[in-house]
Amino acid sequence: MAKQTANNSAAPEKMAFQAEVKQLLQLMIHSLYSNKEIVLRELISNASDAADKLRFEALADGALYEDDSELKIRVAFDKEARTVSISDNGIGMSRDEVIANIGTIAKSGTKEFFNALTGDQAKDANLIGQFGVGFYSSFIIADKVTLITRRAGATDAVRWQSSGEGDYTLEAAEKAARGTEIILHLRDGEDEFLSDWKLKTIIRKYSDHITLPIVMKKSEWKEGAEVATDDDETVNRASALWARNKNDISEDEYKEFYKHVSHDFEAPLAWSHSRVEGNQEYISLLYIPTKAPFDLYDRERRHGIKLYVKRVFIMEDAEKLMPQYLRFVRGVIDSADLPLNVSREILQSSRDVDAIKAGSTKKILSLLEDLAENKTEDYATFYKEFGRVLKEGVGEDFANKDKIASLLRFASTHADTDAQVVSLKDYIARMQPEQEVIYYITADSFAAAQHSPHLEIFRKKGIEVLLMSDRVDEWLLGSLTDFEGKKLQSIAKGDLDLGKLESDTEKEIHKKIEDEAKSLLERIKKTLGDQVKDVRVTHRLTDSPACLISDAEDLSGNLARMLKAAGQNTPETKPILEINPTHKLVKRLEAETSEAVFSDLSLVLFDQALLAEGGVLNDPASFVKRMNSLIS
Repeated sequence: MAKQTANNSAAPEKMAFQAEVKQLLQLMIHSLYSNKEIVLRELISNASDAADKLRFEALADGALYEDDSELKIRVAFDKEARTVSISDNGIGMSRDEVIANIGTIAKSGTKEFFNALTGDQAKDANLIGQFGVGFYSSFIIADKVTLITRRAGATDAVRWQSSGEGDYTLEAAEKAARGTEIILHLRDGEDEFLSDWKLKTIIRKYSDHITLPIVMKKSEWKEGAEVATDDDETVNRASALWARNKNDISEDEYKEFYKHVSHDFEAPLAWSHSRVEGNQEYISLLYIPTKAPFDLYDRERRHGIKLYVKRVFIMEDAEKLMPQYLRFVRGVIDSADLPLNVSREILQSSRDVDAIKAGSTKKILSLLEDLAENKTEDYATFYKEFGRVLKEGVGEDFANKDKIASLLRFASTHADTDAQVVSLKDYIARMQPEQEVIYYITADSFAAAQHSPHLEIFRKKGIEVLLMSDRVDEWLLGSLTDFEGKKLQSIAKGDLDLGKLESDTEKEIHKKIEDEAKSLLERIKKTLGDQVKDVRVTHRLTDSPACLISDAEDLSGNLARMLKAAGQNTPETKPILEINPTHKLVKRLEAETSEAVFSDLSLVLFDQALLAEGGVLNDPASFVKRMNSLIS
């Protein structure tokens, strides 16, 4: 039956693209022009998604099928008109949805997305794919695009048309069948797409995994020309790739399916394909991307897994199927046990879902273990992109805490570079015979950690220290207190007890220095007043005059600064000043008879120690004044 609106005769309404869309169109055309075939892949992928959405909505309202439940995608071309069309009988769009989905980018992270663009075509192409705006790729090969769509269950259809510049037109249209048709009016020089062989080759290369039939008219040669017949031909296999035996799936097929489910233009780093049978039956095909998405650290964004039940699409981004710290994982899970009407609310309290989540998490962690052991370069690529997110898992996933900890990598004084390549097992293997703990230091930058005065005694004795400067490290260490029986200990908190790493002679010398410095410590403490919790002799320093440490039970100075910068209230804590009585500056201080000069020197010593920790001076002007006075 024909679907018609009352205002079909109304003139087309001209509307302006959102500013971001204009920018994106230019980036799309210039960044992706060298890979024009992806246009067909992206539009077919969108058509497949539209069919999935119809299936999902029809679970609650079967009338949306409108007596046409055989879902398919049709691709056709017209040599005389120089057009290529892609149509589907999926969910379709209303007028408002067309404006929202095509005229604007109503998506969180838009600003961050554009800030991340670099001008490098390869990098920008990857970002554009992650952002999920494949429709705009149409303008790579078309100088005009016409879209005609009708939402399932509605009577009004709409025609959208644009040349991909500053505006588009909208008008009412007639469309008997629900769904969407996109007509590409090809640019000059793009006639290669007006070929049956070319289009079928692209479909089989990029879209063979699509679960819907992709049909084209059969063609035959008559009098030296290619002529379409009246018979349809299904071009792709039209079967769920994840349901096939993995021995029958090529590496290229796995990679193309990843691009379909992730909207990523770059191949995945690794994947896991498994079938689980027993109390729960499900199939999972899970991928680890090569590059991190631009909005990886937006924890509120829904991420990752497409949920199917018995091959029927149920839900996009089913976040309950994967823990937050694995939010970068993409793929599909197809359950044989969940009900077809499962909702996000049901997922939250489902034991079956909990079991699937636990099993899928172990699959990904095992995949990462395999990369770490057998493909070290690939694992280094993974860790550079996703290592900071993986660290979140130690505190979130108690059941897999040890496994996650073994996958973590850190910088250390062993190589003394910022490359995070040292595992905790590596560290333990290099520990000195008498060493009982894993030493680390946290700071707000690698340079601050690497040059911290706290390292001096450890460098002198050749004891390796982990150098931690990721923001997440402070939270990580709140949960990761030991590994394989070895306690993790900050070199900037509490008393430093090197135990058997320190000889009896060294201990006697330290005791003698402490006794001799008692009166000096009292004078400094009196001068600094409530700025410090205590002043004492250090065992950490060999070259520096002083350092600040936190009491064992207090927040570290780095964590306290981070919390304050985030606007959070923190407990009022005071640092402990440790001084090195053998240093020339401290000897000068000890010999000073003028109380005014002694006070200035003590305050400068404290402020220098604070700056070395990455702290901020409360009164920089007074610090400069004291320094000038002492220098002059």
